[in-house]
Amino acid sequence: MLIKEYRICMPLTTEECSFLPKFSIYIETKYEDNCGDSENIFHSDKILGDHEVSFLDIAFDEIPERYYRSLEDPRFFSSAKTGRGPLREGWRQHTTPIMCSYKLVSVKFEVWGLQTRVEQFVHKVIRDILLIGHRQAFAWVDEWCDMSLEEVRAFETQMQVATNQKLGSQHP
Repeated sequence: MLIKEYRICMPLTTEECSFLPKFSIYIETKYEDNCGDSENIFHSDKILGDHEVSFLDIAFDEIPERYYRSLEDPRFFSSAKTGRGPLREGWRQHTTPIMCSYKLVSVKFEVWGLQTRVEQFVHKVIRDILLIGHRQAFAWVDEWCDMSLEEVRAFETQMQVATNQKLGSQHP
């Protein structure tokens, strides 16, 4: 599945599950200063076959109700620092500046009888995570737009430690 979505992400993410050796998730990211109209941005044979292209609209795509927060809704949010928002119908064609984050998502679960269901479920979950995360990035712009790269890295480290503590993991 090729997902076109708008805002921030890592360039390459690969996850493999050690106790399920036939399960892997591969996510490649590329950024463009456009509204999602680049064709085959990955210049890859991997996506010429059976694939699905999905456009994520951070303002108007439905998210699971349990994750909805009115303060994070781009249709109502307006940034005090940047003047961006609220996003109206057709915002991708009329908003500047705009950045598109293209995602090439590959999921493999090579277990007969479960493969299709598990792969489809994982694609849906990844889509929801990306949609929610990018809605939050847009709505939280006033918190991060003035940060230097060093401040961003320090914030990332702080959030990693806090997350690991919540999950009971050790600090790397």
